[in-house]
Amino acid sequence: MKIPQFVTVSVLAGVLLLPASVRAQSATDQKLLQKIEELEQKLKVLERKQELKDEETTAKAKTTPSIVLGEKGFGFTSADEAFALRLRGVLQLDSRTFFRDHGIAGNDGFLVRRARPIIEGTVYRDFDFQFVPDFGGPTAQIFDAFLNYRAFPELQLKVGKFKSPVGLEQLTVDVETLFNERALPTALTPNRDLGVQLHGEAFSGRVSYAGGVFNGSGDARNSTNLDTDDTKEFAGRIFFQPFKPEADSFLRGLGFGLGGSYGSEHNNTSLPATTGGTLGGYATDGQQQFFAYNPTTGVVNANGEHWRLSPQGYYYYGPFGLFGEYVISNQRLSRTGAAPLSSVRLENTGWEITGSYLLTGETAAYKGGVNPTHPFSLSEGGWGAWQLVARYAELNVDEAAFPVFANPATSASGAQAWSFGLNWYLNRNITLKTSFSHTTFDFVSGGGTGTRAATTAPGIVARQSENVVFTRVQLAF
Repeated sequence: MKIPQFVTVSVLAGVLLLPASVRAQSATDQKLLQKIEELEQKLKVLERKQELKDEETTAKAKTTPSIVLGEKGFGFTSADEAFALRLRGVLQLDSRTFFRDHGIAGNDGFLVRRARPIIEGTVYRDFDFQFVPDFGGPTAQIFDAFLNYRAFPELQLKVGKFKSPVGLEQLTVDVETLFNERALPTALTPNRDLGVQLHGEAFSGRVSYAGGVFNGSGDARNSTNLDTDDTKEFAGRIFFQPFKPEADSFLRGLGFGLGGSYGSEHNNTSLPATTGGTLGGYATDGQQQFFAYNPTTGVVNANGEHWRLSPQGYYYYGPFGLFGEYVISNQRLSRTGAAPLSSVRLENTGWEITGSYLLTGETAAYKGGVNPTHPFSLSEGGWGAWQLVARYAELNVDEAAFPVFANPATSASGAQAWSFGLNWYLNRNITLKTSFSHTTFDFVSGGGTGTRAATTAPGIVARQSENVVFTRVQLAF
C-alpha cells in the first residue's frame, strides 16, 4: 500500500519542527542502531565460523586415533574404537632369606621373579589378543600368546597359550597374589597350556564358565610349544556369584565353583614341574623341592589317565577377604628299569585357606587389585593402603608312591605351611610386600632317616622345617 503524500509531508514537517537537541539525539540513536546491526552481523559471522570449526573438529575426531597414558599403561585406539593397542608391564624384584636351613647353599638372595612386557589389543572390535614373554627366569619364554573372539559376553572363543581353567589361586593374576608365591595346593593344578577354549559370563555375571581342549601338562607346569603326546586333555570350570549384581547385598562378594581336568598322558614331561630340583616333584613356599619321583632304580613316567578336581570359593565384604580351595590330582604312573615294569595310580591332594584385611579401609576383591584411597605422597600426606594377609596350606602325596616311585629316605610325603604378611600398596602401580612362611614335613613310616645325610633336593630340604622371609618390590601397569 502506498503511503499518501500528505502523510509523508506531515511527518517531515514534524521532524523539522522538532528542537535541534531532539533531532541530534535521534541522529545519535540512528548511528547506535547501525552499530548494533553491524555487531549483530559480525556476531553471526563469528558464530558461523565457530560452527564450521566445530564441524571440522567433529569430522577430524572421527578419523583421528586417541592416545591414552595412565596408571593402566599406554594405549592407542582408533577413532571408531575398532582397533586398539595397549602396552603394559610387570616387574617383580624379590628376596628370600632362609633361617636354620643347616647349610643349604644358594637359596638366600635377590632375584627378578617376573619381568614381563605385556602387549595386548583389539582388532575389528571383536577380536582381542595378548602376547606376554617373561625374562625373569634363567631362560626367556612365552607365557601367554592367544587370540580371543568376543561374539557375546556369554560366548567367547580363545585360542593359543593361556592359563588352564582349573585352580582358583592359579587363575589369580600374578600381580594380585597376596603372597610372593602361590600356596601348596596350586602345585597340583596345571599352569599355562596350549589349546582352544569356550568361555563367557551369563545372567549379569552370576554364572561364568570355561571349557576347552588342551595339549595337557603336568602339575604346575608351563607348557612348551611342543606336544609329546597324541592324546589331549579336557579342562573346565564353572563358577557362581549369585549376588554379584546386587550392589547393596552383603553377599555380593560370595563366589563358589568347581574346576577340573581329564586326560591320558604317556611321557615324563607330564609329571609335576621340576621347580627347586631336577626331577618332577613338588616344592615349598620357598620354591625348594621337598618331594620328587626318584626311586633308587628305574625311570618314572606318566602312563595313563590323569584327572584333577578342585572345589573352590571366596567371600569378600568391605576390607575383608577370604578364599580357599581343595585340589585332587589323580595320575597313573609307571616305572621302568632293572626291576619289572611297575604301574600305580596315585592320588595327591592339597588344600588352603587364605584371609586378608585392608587396615586402611579399602574394598577387597578377587579381581582388580587394591586401589588406595589416599595414594602415597609425602607432599599431600597420603600413605597408600595397608593389608594384613594370612594362610594355611597342605599338600599330601599318596603314600603308595613309596618306595617304588619315590625314595622314602629323601622325599617327604607331605608338607604343611603357615604364612602371614603385610602388603603396602603405595598406589595402583607400586606395591611392597613382606611375609614369613613356616613349613613342616611328614614322612612315610620308616622313611626320612636318610635326609640327615642328603646333599641335594629334596632330601636336603626336607631334613628340617623351612623358615623363610620374603620381600617384594612390584611395579605393574
